[in-house]
Amino acid sequence: MSAKTISIIILTALLTIFLMVNTEPVDFDFLVTTVPVSKLLVIGICIIIGFIIGFVVGRPRKTISSYDDVIERNQPSIEKKNTLSDEDRDYIS
Repeated sequence: MSAKTISIIILTALLTIFLMVNTEPVDFDFLVTTVPVSKLLVIGICIIIGFIIGFVVGRPRKTISSYDDVIERNQPSIEKKNTLSDEDRDYIS
């Protein structure tokens, strides 16, 4: 097994133990009422919401230039025109 797999297993086990230890009810205040809710439920929901938000925010976005790269890769290879004039080449070098 790889180090990544082992670390995922360890983190999942620690998270499960943490959730199982915190099962006592706590008072959860809504807008107009107070409801006793298990810590397990509150912490679990917060973890799931945090994971979803982190996934959505952390994923890379496609930019216009990356779409251009995909289009260029999907087209058959065409000889690229050299758009520089001789004067431009002289200036660059």
